Amino acid sequence: MSRKRRMFDIEIPQDDGADSFPAGKAPEKEARRGPMAAAIVETAESTRDRARIEAEIRAENDALAQEHVRLKRAGLITDMIPLDAIGTHKLIRDRAPAADFELAELVASIRDIGLSNPIRVEPAGEGRYELIQGYRRLSAYRKLLDETGDAEAWGRIPAGIAARGDALEQLYRRMVDENMVRKDISFAEMAQLALHYAMDPQTSEHDPEKAVAILFKSAGYQKRSYIRNFIPLVEKLGDALIYPQEIPRALGLSLAQRLDDIPGTAAAIKAELADWDTRSIKDELEVLRRFAGQGADAESGAVRPEKDAPRVPSGKAKTTFQIVRPHGSAKCTAANGRLEIRLPRDFSTVDRRKLEAAVAALLDQLD
Repeated sequence: MSRKRRMFDIEIPQDDGADSFPAGKAPEKEARRGPMAAAIVETAESTRDRARIEAEIRAENDALAQEHVRLKRAGLITDMIPLDAIGTHKLIRDRAPAADFELAELVASIRDIGLSNPIRVEPAGEGRYELIQGYRRLSAYRKLLDETGDAEAWGRIPAGIAARGDALEQLYRRMVDENMVRKDISFAEMAQLALHYAMDPQTSEHDPEKAVAILFKSAGYQKRSYIRNFIPLVEKLGDALIYPQEIPRALGLSLAQRLDDIPGTAAAIKAELADWDTRSIKDELEVLRRFAGQGADAESGAVRPEKDAPRVPSGKAKTTFQIVRPHGSAKCTAANGRLEIRLPRDFSTVDRRKLEAAVAALLDQLD
C-alpha cells in the first residue's frame, strides 16, 4: 500500500535587499547590549551629567562670591559683633567722648527703639574688628552694657562688615563726611581731626593745613579756612581745654590771632585753667574771651572768674623795659595789677613745676 505525500503551499517572502542579514543574526539596530557594555555607557553618561552639574554649581558659587564681596565692600553684610571684639585704634576719632553731652540722648533712643543704623567695622584677624564708622553708637552700646549689665541685650552690636583694603585716606574721608551732616560738630573738633590725620604715620600728608584740604574736600573754601585758623588754637591749648567743642567761631578766630600775636598767651591760659576741673562751659569760655580781648576785663590778667582779685595799690600807669636773653630780646611791661614778659619762646614747653618755681622766685624778690 503506498502512502501519498501531502503538499503544503509555503509562501516565501521576496528579498528586496533592504533588510537582509545572515541567518541566525539579529539586525544591528535591534542588538542588545551586554551587562558590561550597558554599565560602561551608563557610567559615561552619569560622568557627563555630573561634570555639567558641577560646572553649573561652580559658576553659581563664583557669582555668589563676587556678589558677597561687592556687598561686603559696601558694608551691607551685617552681623552681631561682640563689643569687646571691636577696637577703635585704626582711625583717630574727631569727637571728644568725655564732653559729648548728647550721648545720653542717643543712649535713651537706642534703649527705647533700638539701633536703626549699624556701625561699620573692618576685619582685623583672629576674630577681632576695627571700627570704621559709628564711634558714638558703639559708645552708647558700651554705656548701656555698663549701666544694665545685660550682655544678652547690649553685649553685641549690629555691624556692617567691610572688606579689608580700603585706603586709609578714604576711611578718614567717610568718617568726616558722615560727621559733616551733623550740625553739632565744631571747628575745634574738625581742627583736631586734621591734626590727628597729620600725626598718623600711616597717612601720606603730615601738614595739618594740607590735611584740611584732603579731609574736608566736601566743605566750602570759607569753612576750610576757618578750620585752618582753629588749628594753632587746638595745638597750643587742646590738652588744657575741657570744652573745646563749645568755642564759637568768632571767639576761636580772635583767640587764634592773639596766640599768634602775643607769645606766652597759651602758657598764661594753661596756668589759669590748671587744676580747675570743676569749671563749667561758661567759666572756660569767659577765660578764653578775656585772653582774646572780648571780655570786659580782658586786660586785667589771668584770674579765675569765681574768685575776687585782690585790690592792687595804685602806682605808675606803665613801665616797660627790655632784657637780652639767649632766646632773644624779652620785652617786659609792668602795670597796675599786671606783669607781662614777651619773649619769642614757647613757655608752654617748659615743665610746669619749673615754671611755677621761677615765677614764685621772681615774686619773692619783688616783695
